[in-house]
Amino acid sequence: MPALPKVCIIGAGCSGFTTAKRLKDAGVPYDCFEMSDEVGGNWYYKNPNGLSACYESLHIDTSKWRLAFEDFPVPSDWPDFPHHAQLHQYFKDYVDHFGLRPTITFNTRVERAERTTDGLWSVTLSTGETRLYDVLIVANGHHWSPRIPDYEGTFDGPAFHSHAYSDPFDPVDMRGKNVVVVGMGNSAMDIASELAQRPIAKNLWVSARRGVWVLPKYMNGKPADKSAMPAWMPRAIGTAMARSVIKKTLGRMEDYGLPKPDHEPLAAHPSVSGEFLTRAGCGDIKFKPAIKALEGKQVRFADDSVEDVDAIVFATGYDMRFPFFSDPALKPDAEHRFPLYKRMMKAGIDNLFFMALAQPLPTLVNFAEQQSKLVAAYLTGRYRPPEKATMEKVTAKDEAFYLGGYYKAARHTIQVDFNHYCVDLKKEIAAGEKRARAAGYVLPVAARAREAATT
Repeated sequence: MPALPKVCIIGAGCSGFTTAKRLKDAGVPYDCFEMSDEVGGNWYYKNPNGLSACYESLHIDTSKWRLAFEDFPVPSDWPDFPHHAQLHQYFKDYVDHFGLRPTITFNTRVERAERTTDGLWSVTLSTGETRLYDVLIVANGHHWSPRIPDYEGTFDGPAFHSHAYSDPFDPVDMRGKNVVVVGMGNSAMDIASELAQRPIAKNLWVSARRGVWVLPKYMNGKPADKSAMPAWMPRAIGTAMARSVIKKTLGRMEDYGLPKPDHEPLAAHPSVSGEFLTRAGCGDIKFKPAIKALEGKQVRFADDSVEDVDAIVFATGYDMRFPFFSDPALKPDAEHRFPLYKRMMKAGIDNLFFMALAQPLPTLVNFAEQQSKLVAAYLTGRYRPPEKATMEKVTAKDEAFYLGGYYKAARHTIQVDFNHYCVDLKKEIAAGEKRARAAGYVLPVAARAREAATT
């Protein structure tokens, strides 16, 4: 059997270490580089690399039933929706159970990754060392580079992204303050619900360009994500049924004092909260349209109402960034679009994979675990993708399917349905195995890096 290609994995969050586990099982040699001192990435509270978005009270919005890894069950005594500390410990236990820790190089950042003229990857590390690899796997996450809107004027108080929020006293003591939380995504829901409690903020306004449907964590006494529509059900039928149940269960958002959504339920990435609607219904959370201008100690909104404000929290999402790439073709476009074959491969580049670069419903935690099945099969010659033109055609079709039901926004460029995606991925791996067999199971990426590094 020919030598297998050497792989570089960027990042040891849940996407990076589950990919590493699959490669280890398949006998594929790899190095995994993590810029922090521990695994976990975004779920590592107070991560010394400064890139974690965890706040002290954070509980994951995905139930334990849906986020568990296939071959490593979650602890039996977990609540339905675990705290971030429990999830992070689960990640560390996974890494230690499968003996992955010795294969991860900690406190080491990938500074540059460039494709050489002969198709290898030249990877420069924060140590100053440069290494050659046959394959590059990007698992650096997409919830670490805060996106903050530009506004007319200036604000004289503290204004920061939710990425920097830790608790009601850090980085700013919010007690007795007038606070504006910008956005109506999941982080905005959590932070606004926490700050709106009467012992904390004096006034709490949520400012947003549009209303949203706030979905509950529980439906009929069970975690709502246990009722996800099966992959075999036509999407239009499943979505119509789900919308009917949501409207019947929740009623109108206006009845809670929220602005009326301009779209149907599930036409946006879901905002999930078990508390937000109650806080809104109690009057603890008030609503404003989008910010029009910042005027010193005041904020002017789109309806020209003006409020005295002490602090602003921007829960306005994140940009996809790959700071180690210089090639514009390897970065999202101006509209935040980044089409990939099966949300992993860029057609025409046979030795590059992006892991978990998606917004899957219901969970991202074990998404790369599924993708890694294709990657391991590919690197061992048991999977072969179709030709470049076919890859591009299928990618366009997949994007139309997954994105077609959402309104156009930067947050909706990488949506996928987890159940449907996994069924489709299984079919694709089977189809790719047939193509690989017809090609004689030749390795699509040869092992050249180690020889090139010694010459």
